[in-house]
Amino acid sequence: MARRVFFSFHYKYVWKVNQIRSIPNVTGTAAAGFQDASLWEEAKKKGDKEIKKMIDGALERTSVTVVFVTYGTKDRKYIDYEIEQSLARGNGLVAVQIHHLKDKGGEAGSPGAIPSQIEKNGFKAYKYTNSEDLSKWIEEAAKLAGK
Repeated sequence: MARRVFFSFHYKYVWKVNQIRSIPNVTGTAAAGFQDASLWEEAKKKGDKEIKKMIDGALERTSVTVVFVTYGTKDRKYIDYEIEQSLARGNGLVAVQIHHLKDKGGEAGSPGAIPSQIEKNGFKAYKYTNSEDLSKWIEEAAKLAGK
């Protein structure tokens, strides 16, 4: 089943996320929430309210939020907001660790802690392996949320 999915991540690691996003069969999902870097920078200049408005818009009509986890993810203010808003909308959640993927400099990173809201709300966390598994995890999160 095709799902509209919001990808939540620390923007510093967009290179790693884009490796997954660019895989042709990562979907059956339509990736919501990817914003052009210039839009993100412009929103940051306008402040918190504008960023939250952009996030809220990207979350519309989504059924699952995938939180890509790297070192420092759980401490990011907007990651928390994205998770809170996802839960408020009834989205399924899944945390996916991607620290082991290489960045554009060819370096892997350190694992990060899974945001506590994920497991506290009955959702699961995984280490990224392949796009087929990611699709299964997305579907599992949707079912856990009753979607």
